[in-house]
Amino acid sequence: MATLTAIELWTNSSAEDVQTVIRSVYKQVLGNPHVMESERLTSAESKLADRSITVREFVRAVAKSDFYRDRYFTACAPYRFVELNFIHILGRAPQDQNEVSVHIVRTVAEGYDAEIDSYVDSDEYQAAFGENVVPYNRGTNSASNAKQIGYNRMFALDRGAAQIDSSVKASQLVYAVATNSTSVIKPSTSTVIGSGTEKRFKILVSGSKFDTRRRVSTTEYIVSASKMTPQIQRINRTSGKIVSITEVA
Repeated sequence: MATLTAIELWTNSSAEDVQTVIRSVYKQVLGNPHVMESERLTSAESKLADRSITVREFVRAVAKSDFYRDRYFTACAPYRFVELNFIHILGRAPQDQNEVSVHIVRTVAEGYDAEIDSYVDSDEYQAAFGENVVPYNRGTNSASNAKQIGYNRMFALDRGAAQIDSSVKASQLVYAVATNSTSVIKPSTSTVIGSGTEKRFKILVSGSKFDTRRRVSTTEYIVSASKMTPQIQRINRTSGKIVSITEVA
């Protein structure tokens, strides 16, 4: 799915080089799709070709396109949307529950554009890619202050060149991130399911309750680790929006 080596646009890059950059941005940011001619951002491509915008601004345009919004925001649960934003734009998986929750809350409170801008305008993006490097999979590279578990989670999201991200609607990391475990989405072997020691989580939801037609501002659900995935699936079916998932002490 992701570009494995850095591709950069230079002031003296040829027209062929520009097309390589454009194809690489589409592949990385859109999750390895087939992009039809009618779906290409011809205006943004032209601006990039004449250097009116940088690669970073082209990435922003692609991430805010109808193509991206329809496949990853409208069609996916918030958790999946956020984890794909991380890998598509920052080239890594989310490191912990706090990162995911912050972005879910921002999406709900400030909207789609603000969520995309938060990645593209971040210090991390600037340090990793600058203005003219195409984002790429950084999962196999070391980085200062990065957590090793994040590298493992990258491989749960990036299944190689054959995967098209829009074909996977369910979150691949919801259990692992919420429980701070490995990328294998299954109950922890250190916890006895059904016992008093099993971890519990509070899921804060903006949307409707399951047992009433009345709309409410927020609803809290307390679930065990083993029941979290089914609960999230129920929330998604009722069009509820997950605001945060936190461990209950």
